[in-house]
Formats: sequence, structure tokens, C-alpha cells
Amino acid sequence: MSDSDLELLERYTRQHAEDAFAEIVRRHLDLVFSAALRQVRSPQLAEEVAQSAFTDLARQAHRLAPDTILTAWLYQVARRTAIDVVRRETRRQVREQVACELNAMNTTASDWTHIEPLLDEAMQALEDTDRTAVLLRYFENKSLREVGQTLGTTEDAARKRVSRAVERLREFFARRGVTVGASGLVVVISANAVQAAPAGLALTISTAAALVGTSLITTATATTAKAIAMTTMQKTLIASALAVAAGTGIYEAHVASRLRDEVQTLRQQQAPLTKQIARFKSDNESLSNQLIRANGSPALGSERLRELLRLRGEVGTLRRRQRELERTVAAAQSKAPDLAGQPASGEALQPKVPAPFQVQLVLDEPGENTEPITNNASGETLQVQKTPLLDHTAIRSVTVTKNASSGAPEIDVEFSQEGGELFAAVTKENLNKRLAIVLNGQLYSAPVIRSEISKARAKITGHFTEAEASELAAKINDAIRGQ
Repeated sequence: MSDSDLELLERYTRQHAEDAFAEIVRRHLDLVFSAALRQVRSPQLAEEVAQSAFTDLARQAHRLAPDTILTAWLYQVARRTAIDVVRRETRRQVREQVACELNAMNTTASDWTHIEPLLDEAMQALEDTDRTAVLLRYFENKSLREVGQTLGTTEDAARKRVSRAVERLREFFARRGVTVGASGLVVVISANAVQAAPAGLALTISTAAALVGTSLITTATATTAKAIAMTTMQKTLIASALAVAAGTGIYEAHVASRLRDEVQTLRQQQAPLTKQIARFKSDNESLSNQLIRANGSPALGSERLRELLRLRGEVGTLRRRQRELERTVAAAQSKAPDLAGQPASGEALQPKVPAPFQVQLVLDEPGENTEPITNNASGETLQVQKTPLLDHTAIRSVTVTKNASSGAPEIDVEFSQEGGELFAAVTKENLNKRLAIVLNGQLYSAPVIRSEISKARAKITGHFTEAEASELAAKINDAIRGQ
């Protein structure tokens, strides 16, 4: 055929001429397939990318500009699609590798039966501070930051102390013929060391303690009464008081029965969260070990960093939910009379709120994995990738500063070690592309990345007042502390 690409495309759009589209495919298939193959390094995946690129062409044919050069358009679409496929495959490979390592690393139920009889003896062999660190970290599932604050030291010092203590525990078990890796030991302790007490036990203990106190008071009162000649009026008053006490006892027994049921329900909701935290902690530590050993490509390293930070964020969310449930359980167990007409349930979870900080890739065309977002200050609407390249889990802390020249407020971001490495990888992988800075669900800026940013710090500027900047910084810091 002598028709140009655009003429063939117009005929396909207007007349649904399949032969015209088939000719376009014939002309450009080799170029698209070869461009994809260089990216994905797999003929099967390259075929998938090529099919997707031509499917996008068929879907968007009526929207192409009259001066579009189809060769260049198909090349760019194939390249972007191939990059997405590579990232998807990388995530899949990471998940499979983590699953394999967890299968090899996780201890079985029979391992716990060997560890359980020796655990308290092993804990007693530790120094007081080391024992406290292990109890806070793995028995109460506190973060390293919380462990450091409790011990009066830094997060890094707490991490080192916990690692040394776990290694001493592992050596203790090894000397007694129980062979287990440090990571496996951590997992089995987190999952099994603290079991949920029977529902209602706390209420029973509290009631028993109260009865002991009441018994003492009653005994003293009876002894005194023997020495006092009571008048008729006194006898009447005491009889009335006893009647009121009996009625109160019946009412409290009814409330206690209802609260026991509610506490049991809350315990059932709390147990899965504990197991999830243990599983995410295992994933977290496995990925950390992989990152230390990683010598692969930069893309693979950034994906693992992103996966690690995502897991840490999920662990923080689960911990917040668990703390909320524990507070609700404590309120129910207090057996306060003013709870009689109020439901005590685990529904006090926070509603979904916008992420406090995200970095999202700006794309040229809308797609299934994109969403529109508008800069309220400039009115510009961008299509950004739904899956963020970076979020608050990569940040150590943020502060509000002022620009030395203009005096305008700025948000100074300090990344964690892993976050700084991920930020450098993200900027390196997206040179000459725009990255959207989204704070609390609002787009503030979308700069073009001209070079890799290897420093573990960044500044966010935008059209916000000092009060707004302080509020945004506080939300980010609150999210960081909740991890």
C-alpha cells in the first residue's frame, strides 16, 4: 500500500477497516518488538509489550494529533509499557524470593516446642538492659524508636543492643542443642512468646481484688457494730444500705457479663493483628538482609527499598490499630458504670485520610494506573501514576524553614538511610521527567528532574503559608512516629 500511516489510521478510525490497522502493525511490529525486547530481555514479555502498545494505539487512534509521527509514538508507548512490565516482574520476583527465604527461615511449631522450655532461662541469662530491650521489641512489638526512648538512648543504639541480645539468645539455644537462625528466632518469639490471656481474666482478677477489700471493710464494720448499741433508726438505715448494695451487685454482675462478651470479641479482633505484625516484621527483616547483600541492578535495588519501606509502613498501621484495640479493651475491662449504655467495640479505627507525603511520576497520557490531580495554585492538571515512587515511610523527619532570599516558608525533608538511597534511585531512574510532590492529597509542585539527587535531604516549596507548612509538616511527622 502507498497510504501513509496517518491515512491508514484515519481509515481504521472512520471505517473500522481492519486491513488498514493490520498494515500499520506489519510496518511497525519489528521496531516495537525490538524496543521492548531490549528492555525486558524476554521474548514472551516483549510479545506482551508489543500487543499492549498496538492495543493502546487502537484505543487512542481518534485522539492522536494530525501531525503525529506514528513511529515515534509507538516507540515511546512501547518503552513506557516495557518499563512498567519490568517493574511488575521485579516486584513478582522479589515476592517469590522473599517467600522462598521465609519458607527456609521461619521456624516450625516443633521448633517452638524446643525453644519454649528454655526461653525464660535464656532471657534470665541476659543483662538487665538487654533483657528489657528484647521484651519491648519482640514481646510487646514496640518500634526501635520507642525502645530507644524507653531506655533513654537513640534508635540506632537500641537497634544494636537488640541485635546483640538476639545473638546471645541464639548462642544460648545453640549450646543446648537447639539450632535456629537469628531471624527465625525473632519470628518465633514475636509470634508465640506472648499469648492472649483467657477472655475475662482481667475482669475476674479486678473483681477478686475488690472483693478482698470489701471483705476487710465488712469485717472491721462487723467488729465495731458489736460494740455499739444501735438505735432503731440506725438499724433501718443499715438495712436500706444493704438493700442498695445488693441491687448494685446484681446490676454490676449484669454489666460484667456484657463486658466479658465484648472483651472476648475485642481479643478475637486483636489476635489477627498480632500475627500480621509478626509476619510483616519477618518480611521487613528479610528484605533488610537482602538489601545488605544486594549487588544487582539499580532498578532491582530501588524496588527492594520501596518494598521494605512499604512493609514498615504497614507494620506501623497495624501497630496503631492494635493499640486502639488495646485501649478499647482496657476501657471495657475497667467495668465503669457509665459504660452500661454504650457499645464497647473495635470500631474506633481512624477513617481513611490522604497520605501526608507522596512522590508520584507524571505521565503524558492517562491510563489504568493513572489518576488526575490539580495544582490549586496554578490550575494545572496532571496525570500521575497511582502507585507512588516514594512516601512518608522513607522520611526520618521534616521541619519548616524559611528561604534565605525570599523568606517564603519551605519544608525541609530529611530521609532515613534507606529512604535516601531510594530517593537517589528514583531521581536517577526518572531523569528529564516530572515528579509530582503531593502533600495531604494536594499537588504542590512537579519539578523536572535534571540530575540524580544523592543527598539524603530535600526541600519542598509551594504556595503555602507558614501555618499551612507547619500543619503539613506536623502530619508527616505524626505519620512517621506512628510507624
